[in-house]
This record gives sequence, structure tokens and C-alpha cells, in this order.
Amino acid sequence: MTAQAKIGAVSPYSMGSPRAEALLQAARELAPALRERKERCREERRVPDETIRDFHDAGFFKILQPEQYGGYAMDPQVFYAVGLEISKVCMSSAWVLGVVGVHNWQIALFDERAAQDVWGADPEVLISSSYAPVGKVKPVEGGFQLSGRWSFSSGCEHCKWVFVGAVVPTEEAPFDMKNYRTFLVPIEDYEIVDNWDVVGLQGTGSHDVVMEDVFVPDYRTHKVVDGFNCDNPGNTVNTAPLYRMPFMQVFVRAVCTASLGALEGQLDAYQEVAKTRVAGPVPMRDDPFARRLAAEVRSELEQMKLVMYRNFDEMMACSREGEAIPIEDRVRYRYDSAIVADRCVDLSGRMLKAVGSTGIRNGSEVLSNHLDILASQAHVANHSTPFAVNMGGVLLGDENKDLGL
Repeated sequence: MTAQAKIGAVSPYSMGSPRAEALLQAARELAPALRERKERCREERRVPDETIRDFHDAGFFKILQPEQYGGYAMDPQVFYAVGLEISKVCMSSAWVLGVVGVHNWQIALFDERAAQDVWGADPEVLISSSYAPVGKVKPVEGGFQLSGRWSFSSGCEHCKWVFVGAVVPTEEAPFDMKNYRTFLVPIEDYEIVDNWDVVGLQGTGSHDVVMEDVFVPDYRTHKVVDGFNCDNPGNTVNTAPLYRMPFMQVFVRAVCTASLGALEGQLDAYQEVAKTRVAGPVPMRDDPFARRLAAEVRSELEQMKLVMYRNFDEMMACSREGEAIPIEDRVRYRYDSAIVADRCVDLSGRMLKAVGSTGIRNGSEVLSNHLDILASQAHVANHSTPFAVNMGGVLLGDENKDLGL
């Protein structure tokens, strides 16, 4: 039985709970402050400290955090719903909230000692990441010696730990992605290299991190195969269904959610221009092409949101019942997430073109939103072609080739 066939028998995620409603309301109430700080966020190339403090105070970083550290351990749908609200106003702030906040879920998959190292003294400590398998690893007694330089560690200046990726070599296979692990490293053992100079998502502060011959104990690593099998060391302590979800499905949804929310903000900006712009005999608001575009964007936006929510409802249905999520469904979910950025870039570009010369001026919200959405497409999780090829292969009788599902 597929996950989709089971979903009707499972209660939907509890967005109607008082806590969920309070979190969503807090996200909406932050809109004026986020809008006021948006330009500073872009110019300083980092999310303002006040915004990170607001996220802490509102409880956003607690949504996926285990309860023993003061977290709420809520359905991930709540986390993504909050991210959508934030991204409507400031995509960089939402991006950092998404990728950093989801690490509070990921560490629950590690051996419990790892979480103790991070949160034993302060449960508000945050973790950044860079998962590219570029690290150089040498197995040593009790763990690994790790060196390397990783790029795109979003929000790293607000964090005291980092997740980085590397493949553990063996005699049989010097580089086999089945031996990929995530390594958890404290800030004392790495350097942040300020080199974030980009055309979009400037406020994410996604600098490089560098480390040389750092010792990482074995318990501070997480195997990709454990995440794929949804059977992790941390599950001995963290038994709630959300911690039995596939690792990459949870992470990539945090990424594509920022694009979705930003597209909704882009539609709002487009509507504001269209209501007042006059560049010919027909005001833009009366132009049938401008009207049709607004309708198409709204419709496609809602379709993408519904697909994302449906997919996670299906996965959570399996997790609650303690059943494996069918691999053919996981392949589809992964592709569904990856194509969101492609569709958002296309729709945003059409709106930018439709507003004409207004959109190319510095200070144009339509332009800045588009550049943020465009930048999101560069994330490896949003490179849809490999996931399309894998899904097509499965549909045509081949085996799944991707452990990052």
C-alpha cells in the first residue's frame, strides 16, 4: 500500500493547536520588523542579530527540537508553515531560519552525546551546515581526523557548531557515497572565511568554513545510510514519529519552502505595481495579460504548497504507524521538492518582465525578490535534473540510485 492510500485514515497535522496558531501569529506579527530590516540584512550580508533573537523569543527554533532540551518536537508542517510566513517578507531570514532550524531536528538523529555536547549548557545554541562531501577524513582511534574547506554555510555567524560532509574512505572504496557521514564540529575547531559576495540571498551570510586536522569523535558523526533507513542512533532516545523521517526529505523541504514563500511575496509586490502602473493607453490593472499572469501565479503557487503539504502528511502517516515509506513515493517526494525552485524562478521572471522598466531600477522589490529566488535555484537540493532522472528510472523499472531521499 502506498503512503497516499493511507493518508485518509490519519489525522492531518495539528495546525489548529494553540501552540501552532501562536507560532504562526508570531511569524505574521514579525512582518513589519522584517520589512524594516530587509535592506540592512542585504547590505550587511547577514540576518540581523535582532531577528535571530526574535526567532528565539517566538520559539521558532524549538519547533523541531527534542523536548528534553526545551523543544516542542512538533510536526514539521508547523515549522514549514512558519517559514512560509517569514519568507513572504524576507527570504534571506527565512532561508537561515529554515536550514539552521532544521538542524535542531537533525541532531536528534545523532548519538545522544552529540546533543549533550551542543545543548548541555545552553539549549539555544545553533548549528550551521555545509554538506558537500569535500572533507578529507582519516579514521583514528575513537573517531576521525578531519580537514577541509566547505562553502555556503548559511547563518554560520550566528552558530557555535557546524555540520560538514565527508566520505569515510575504506581500502575497498576510497570514495563511496554509501560511506558518507555528517560531522559535527564546534566553533573552536574551525574558521569562518568571510567571502559571501552574491547577487541574491545576500543576507544569508553563507560563508566558507575551514578546519585542519580536527578530531571528531565517532559519536559526533551521522551515517547517510542510517538517515536513509530512518534508523538512527538518536532514535533510542528520540522516539517521536518526526524523528523517524528520512533526513534529506526534511532538510530539502526547509530549502524549497523559502522559495515558495518568496514567490508569494513576489506576487504581492507584482500586484502593488500592477494596481498603479500606467505605461500606455491601458492601465496595467486592466491589461488582460497582467490579470491572467496574476491568476496563473496564484494558482501554481497554491498547487505547489498543496503538493508539499500532501507529501509530508503521507510521510508522517507512515512514521506514526511505524511503517517504511515506500521507496517509489520517496523518489517522487524528492523530485517534487527539487522542482519548486525551478517553477518559482520561472513565475517570478514572468512577473519581473511584466512590470517592464519599473522592475530594473535599483530599489525595485520585484527585482530583489527575483534575484533571491534565482539564487535559491543554485542550491544542490534544487538541482532537479538528477532527481528527475532517478524518478524516471524507477518508473521505468530501474532501482533507486539515491541515498539522499
